[in-house]
Formats: sequence, C-alpha cells, structure tokens
Amino acid sequence: MFDFVRKHNRLFQLLLLILILPSFALVGIEGYTSFMDGANKSVATVAGQKITQAEWDAAQREQADRLRRQMPNLDPKLLDSPEARREALDGLVRERVLQAAAKDQHLFVSDERLQAMFMNDPQFAFLRNPDGSLNKSLLAAQGMSSQMFVERLRQDLTLRQVSAGLANSSLASSANAGVAFDALLQQREVQLQRFKAQDYAAAISPSDAELEAFYKDPKNAQQFQVAENAQIQYLVLDLEALKSDVSFTEEDLRKYYSENASRYTVAEERRASHILIKTDKDGKPDERAKAKAKAEDLLAQARKNPAQFADLARKNSQDEGSAANGGDLDFFGRGAMVKPFEDAAYALKQGEISPLVESEFGYHIIQLTGVRGGEKKSFESLRAEIEAEVRKQLAQKRFTEVAEQFSNSVYEQADSLQPVADKLKLNVLNATVQRKPAPGATGPLASVKLLEAVFSDDSLRNKRNTEAVEAAPNQLVAARVVQHNPAHLLPLAQVKDTVKTQLIRQLATAQAVKAGTARVAELQKAGAADAAGLEAPVLVSRALPRDLPRKVLEGILSADASKLPAVVGIDGGDGSYVLARINKVVARDPAVVDVKRAATQYAQAWSAVEAQAYSNALKTRYKAVVKAPAAAASAAQ
Repeated sequence: MFDFVRKHNRLFQLLLLILILPSFALVGIEGYTSFMDGANKSVATVAGQKITQAEWDAAQREQADRLRRQMPNLDPKLLDSPEARREALDGLVRERVLQAAAKDQHLFVSDERLQAMFMNDPQFAFLRNPDGSLNKSLLAAQGMSSQMFVERLRQDLTLRQVSAGLANSSLASSANAGVAFDALLQQREVQLQRFKAQDYAAAISPSDAELEAFYKDPKNAQQFQVAENAQIQYLVLDLEALKSDVSFTEEDLRKYYSENASRYTVAEERRASHILIKTDKDGKPDERAKAKAKAEDLLAQARKNPAQFADLARKNSQDEGSAANGGDLDFFGRGAMVKPFEDAAYALKQGEISPLVESEFGYHIIQLTGVRGGEKKSFESLRAEIEAEVRKQLAQKRFTEVAEQFSNSVYEQADSLQPVADKLKLNVLNATVQRKPAPGATGPLASVKLLEAVFSDDSLRNKRNTEAVEAAPNQLVAARVVQHNPAHLLPLAQVKDTVKTQLIRQLATAQAVKAGTARVAELQKAGAADAAGLEAPVLVSRALPRDLPRKVLEGILSADASKLPAVVGIDGGDGSYVLARINKVVARDPAVVDVKRAATQYAQAWSAVEAQAYSNALKTRYKAVVKAPAAAASAAQ
C-alpha cells in the first residue's frame, strides 16, 4: 500500500490543495466584451457546460489575490507560474463537477444550518459583532457583502456534502497500516559497487563510419534537428502600449481627485461602550415594558455619573461579549453594527451618552469613547497614484475606441504591419517562435491562438498579417511571418562533436552495464566470500535513502531477500549500473512508531486516495474535459 501511496503522491498534493485553499471561488466575467470571442473561448467543459478563458483568467486573479493577502512576501513569479495557472483551472473544474453532483443528489444547506454554524463554529468568531450580527467592515475588506458571504458559505457546505461520507470513513485496517509502515521503515544492509559510463569513455574512439551511422540512425536524428520555427514581426495593442499616447491636464487630475474624494478619505471609525438590556421582539408587552424601565433606570445612573459607565456595564449589561470589558466594543466602521445602533453612535460627540436605542436585540445605552479617521489625503500626496489611474482609464477608453480599427487595419493592409504601427503609434516587435509556446513563456508569445494563426497555411505560404488575436483581456496581437524555417537535420560536420559525445556515452554505458552484469553473476555464485570492489556496508530504507537515486533504492528494497546474501543489478538511469549485495534485513523498531497514531495517519492517507479516486470518477461521469487552452492572463500585472 505504501508503494502505491508513494508512487501517487500527486493525488495527495491535489487533496491538500483542496483542503488548504478555499474550496469556493467567485468567478467574475470580464467587464469589457470584445468584438472577438477570445474571452468566451471554452478552455474546459463539465456536464456539457463550458468554462471560458475569461472565467479562468478571473479565477487565476482571484487565486493570486488571495495568496498575496495570505503571504505578502510570496514571489510574484510563483503566482503566475504555469503550475499556478493550471491549479486555478483545475479548481474550477473540481468546483463545477461537485456542483453537478450536488444538483443530481438534490443536496442543499438550509438557512437554519447556516445560522447555527455561523453562531457556533469558532472559525467564524472574528466575523461576529458583539450583538451577533455580521461584521460588514471585515467582509468589505475581502470584497464581499453579507449576501455574498452567506451564498459562498452555502455553496461550500453543499459541495462538501458530495464527498463528506466518503472522506469521513475508511476501511483501512491496522494490519494494512503495519504493512505500509514496514515498507517505509524496514532497513536493509547493503554493499554497493558502481559501474560508471565515464570510467569507460576514455578508451572509446569511434571511427568516422560509426559516427555517420549513429548520426543517420532514425532513433537519433531528432537530437541533431533544428525544430520548425518562424521569424515574425508582431504588434501588441494593449493598455500598456496606449498609456504613453494619452494626454491630460493638471485640471483633469484635480477633477478626478474631487469626484473620487470618498476613495481618498480615511473611513471614520468610532469606539463605543454599551449596556444592553435584551428583549424579545415578539415577547409579551409587560416583559418588554420591564426591560425598558430597567434600561431607563440605568441610563439615568449613567448620565448622572458618566465615569461609572464601565462599572454599570460590567454589572448590568446582558451582552456576554462585552460586559466583562465594561461594555467596550472597540473601534468599528459604518456597516459593522445594526442600523439603529450605528446611527446613534455616529450622532454622538466623544464622551456623550445616547438616549435609549432600541434594536432587534433589545435596548442599548451607548457611550462614545473615541473617534479616529475621517481625514482626507492631500492631492499632492496622491498625485502619482491619481495620474496612474487617470492614465489607465484613458488608455482603457482609447483601447475600446481603436480595437476594431486595429483589427480591420491588419486585415485590410495584410502585406505589412508598419502602416498600422504608424497610425496607432505602436512598435513593431521581432521574435522567433515555434508551434508551441516556449517553456515558461508569458505574454503574447504564450498565446496558443496566436501561434496557431502564425503557423496557418495561409500565413506561412503568403506571409500575410494574421488576424488580430485576443491573447489576454484588453490585449490584441497581430503577427506576420518574415521567414519560415521547416524542421531540418543539421549537417554532420556542424554537429560532429555532439554526435561523437553522444555515441561515446552510449557505448560507454553499454560497457558499464556489461561489466556490472558479469560481476553480478560472479557474486551470485561466490556468495559472501567475495567482497572485492564492494563499498562498506550501509543501512538504507525509504525513510533513510542516503542520497541513493530513487531507482536504485527501489531496486534494493524490492529485491527478493528470502535467501541472503542476495545480489542484484540495477540500472542507475544516468549512464551507470549499480550492483547491490543485500546482507541482512532489519525490521522496523516498534518503539519508533506510535502504532495508534500510525494507524490514524494511514487511514487518513487511504481516505485521501479514495477521495481522489471518487473525484476522478465524478469527472468521468460528468464528462469533465480540459482542452489545450491559452495561458491564463498574467496575475502579476
């Protein structure tokens, strides 16, 4: 079992990502809809419903933003790596599959369950105000409204139900756990003898005829080929290209500052203490009257001696969250408290005590104890930021205006990109590209759609401009082939040194394997008496690999050890051959592993594999297909 787990560790990595990253993602739709359909191109389908490039780009940006908030010092390159982009797409596919399964299974989470979880689950405590309501300020900081939060939570809980039964059960036995940990911790004492290709290379001197035969062998030809490529010119129309071509005045900047004053004002926050006398809004009139009378009495005492407000709150407030702190609610902004409470608090001056304030929770007596924020940042301190924002908005407007012009021009003047470049003040760029994006490529040259256009028959044959391709949101690209270079074999004279190096390596490896195989046969006959050339004995295990290549370690640990010493030969995978003589097997020390804890870990690992298998089965059932899409838009931009 452990061998299965070890060989399928990608399954566990995926499961951890599912568990660690939020399982719900809010997918937005691009605000600008191009006249082209690039953003609506399907990059995957689930149950016949497509996932578009725009949805993938939005999910990638949301994932990057979330990780930036969690790990501010994370290398931005990791956020925009091919692995990160693929994980965003995989996450969308997983979510859609679970949504389809939840719909078929008629799964739903009631308002009552949501309310109970919110009130009782400790992980939501930071989102609760003392009065039990949602802290809207904290939600707003995450870009969410109360309704959005509730629906996200409902969706998350619904999707978890799909695999909850499977994830919480496991048929993994303690006996199986013991076998798995034996495989991990069992040690074998071995002596090695290594036969390295480099030790035989010096004596090999291939003839010209051997070099030519190796060069012409179809199995080797690809090593000496130049891949098909095209030298191209291309134009990029995007916001960055247009930002330098927009103009504005100082008056424009000040007008923007004035119109967006709220953005540049530090939100005012207030600190208050309160005394709460609870009432039931549906309670009997006499009970509500008693509560009000008590509150009025406490209000009179507080106003008579404001300095004793905290003491009155400790003794009388029925708000369990704040009473012990003298009623202190710390600082809060607008939207954080229920409206009657908020309105009263924001109407007070510091030190004042409010009249009775009635809310759905009862009667409040509020004392304002602090005010902060509310200051407006000066234009001078924000000038660079405002200029960047104005430039971006004008570039966006300009892009919308000239996008169709760009597309039409590269089509109508198909023999050159220069007229379009001159008209729109763009730079003609040069590059050499292949049919598939280069590893690690980003930006326009990573666009599969652009490369398909470049290598189309018409483009290669007639060397006309390609159509304008939407390589990313707000980015159009057109290209023209200057020279097409088909794949071809380099002349032997040009690659002779490389051919010689490759042939010597191949022949030297064959000699190392031959020598090693012969030595294995000798030791299998001689037994323990012959130790010539063997290294000193060492103990190895999967938990203690001693820097052995994985292939060699597995060869040692999977060898038949029923009769010792056992001698095996293993292909080292790097032009070497390794002989291993196994002298003894050392069982795992029972004291090293907590059996109960080990069984629990094994059961969790088994459940993880089952969960991944179930996820794969659901993908098959709902026909989840990931196509060969363009890269997601850069999240680092």
